[in-house]
Amino acid sequence: MPLLIVVVGIAILFVLIAVFKLNAFLSFIITCLFVGISQGMELSAVAQSIQTGIGNTLGFLVVILGLGAMLGKLVADSGAAQRITSALVAKFGEKYIQWAVVLAGFIVGIPMFYSVGFVILIPLVFTVAASTGLPLIYVGLPMLTSLSVTHGFLPPHPAPTAIAIMFDADIGKTLLYGIIIAIPAIVVAGPLFARSIKKIKGSPMKEFYNPVILKDHEMPGMAVSVCTALLPVILIGLSTGIGQFLNQGKTKTIIEFIGNPMIAMLISVLVGIYTLGLSRGKQMKTIMDSLASAISGITMVLLIIAGAGALKQILTDSGVSEYIGGLLQGSSISPLLLAWLIATVIRVCVGSATVAGLTAAGIVLPLIAGSGVSPELMVIAVGSGSLMLSHVNDGGFWMFKEYFNLSVKETLSTWTIMETSVGIIGLVGVLILDSII
Repeated sequence: MPLLIVVVGIAILFVLIAVFKLNAFLSFIITCLFVGISQGMELSAVAQSIQTGIGNTLGFLVVILGLGAMLGKLVADSGAAQRITSALVAKFGEKYIQWAVVLAGFIVGIPMFYSVGFVILIPLVFTVAASTGLPLIYVGLPMLTSLSVTHGFLPPHPAPTAIAIMFDADIGKTLLYGIIIAIPAIVVAGPLFARSIKKIKGSPMKEFYNPVILKDHEMPGMAVSVCTALLPVILIGLSTGIGQFLNQGKTKTIIEFIGNPMIAMLISVLVGIYTLGLSRGKQMKTIMDSLASAISGITMVLLIIAGAGALKQILTDSGVSEYIGGLLQGSSISPLLLAWLIATVIRVCVGSATVAGLTAAGIVLPLIAGSGVSPELMVIAVGSGSLMLSHVNDGGFWMFKEYFNLSVKETLSTWTIMETSVGIIGLVGVLILDSII
């Protein structure tokens, strides 16, 4: 019966989001009520469980995502994203243009939400394609592959960070493993795949082709742009790496403190305020107003994550997770593969990678304690599944289609295959790493 309740609950979630177009947060809360009440929980306990799930999930994430939005805004408004892209394109030249936009997408994708990075970099892709005469898809798809992989695999992005918190995974290790797996996923699904679809001729829709191109003196330098954009990754990565070689003591405590994702993001934003703002003559009030506006863009993302956290708590408190965990633990299928499959199925049904990843995480949570599998690899396995088979119920599908002026068939043969390739390579990478570590 508990398994049937979960299946019906996910079906309700799918119908509410995909059919009735109801807001994802509201859909999650309605699904929580259905699962909790169907499992025989007291009404007051259902309400308390939803409240606890939201609080536990958002307690840490509000700070991380809020600071991440601020850093992304600084990188975008200052022209650092444009500087990184322009400098890399100039450095790599036309012959290696794909690798230039891949690197630009990866660097810019670390501090920015996918949709923000997409909107910021697309005009530059249009400009590069026009100036070189290369096919638009050939230039643009590799960059979007980078953005998609950072969105699905790597903290401090919302879904991977939230899933890491659910699984009690180490953020630094998740980031390290994620980067190792991201590299082959980006290379194969981006530049290599794009070379096989040169015949598909995309073109920018004039409504979207309105690039805001800053002049050279209006942008920060390349070193400042890259270091500021990647500072969270540098701090978290160094802390994780150095910490492995230090004995417990004051030095290790300080290094671990600096590498704490919340502290690393705070330091990065403060550095960015100076390097990308004050040092370039901007007034503090102007910078603060810009950062305040950045927060409004993540409100709905936070609510969706909160709804997923509530569902996870309901599954736990009602006993459904324990029941499903008991069933799945007897399975001979790898927990990593199982997590990937569940995330894939939900992704196909619901469309949203964030919703798919967070929902799947709540379902497979019991597997971690019983199987001994790495929680960090479970995060990436779920993230890989959440990117699979993007089609007409995914907002990213339509963004790509409209910006590149493609037919639905052409979008399926480019965007969908790219996303699916990333998901499959991500799973393969996870299974290989699991056999090594």
